[in-house]
Amino acid sequence: MFPRNLLRRIPKSTTLHWQNAAANRISLLIRHVPLTTRIPVATHFYVCRRTLSTPAPMVNVSDLSIERYHALSDATMTTLLERLEDLLDTVGNDAYEVDYHSGVLTLNLGTYGTYVINKQPPNKQIWLSSPRSGPKRYDYVPESDGWRYARDGIGLGELLDEEITDMLRTKVSLHLEGVSTQIRE
Repeated sequence: MFPRNLLRRIPKSTTLHWQNAAANRISLLIRHVPLTTRIPVATHFYVCRRTLSTPAPMVNVSDLSIERYHALSDATMTTLLERLEDLLDTVGNDAYEVDYHSGVLTLNLGTYGTYVINKQPPNKQIWLSSPRSGPKRYDYVPESDGWRYARDGIGLGELLDEEITDMLRTKVSLHLEGVSTQIRE
């Protein structure tokens, strides 16, 4: 009926009358029926427990000014676009494509899936949707001069290098470190 890992047994003795309203109504109707003819009432309830694939987002307050955020994120997205275009030219597969519009970079790797990387100015973050590791939100960290995911500390470039290397079976190094040196003024 339900996968076992989504269910939790709750003993009948637990006072959960609202969950067993139908059984309560039936028991009221059949109280006059002799015990030998009664159908046994369920001894356990099953409650579905929701599991989340991605934890709730962490809220980080950034000290970046909005102008500095745009300069850093634009430099990152431009560098990423140029490096991915060069990479796809060397790979030479026509099914692979990279595109950048309105702050959203889309990297289509055919059967491997599609990466979507976009700017999020209200949060001063860069968001990544990966076909392998799922959604992540990157904050600019001045100490490392790069975009890092707060939950695991891995940089945007490091993750993309690792995942794309595994997919394409060729060493990939996008060199996204040192974001502030890439700002064009």
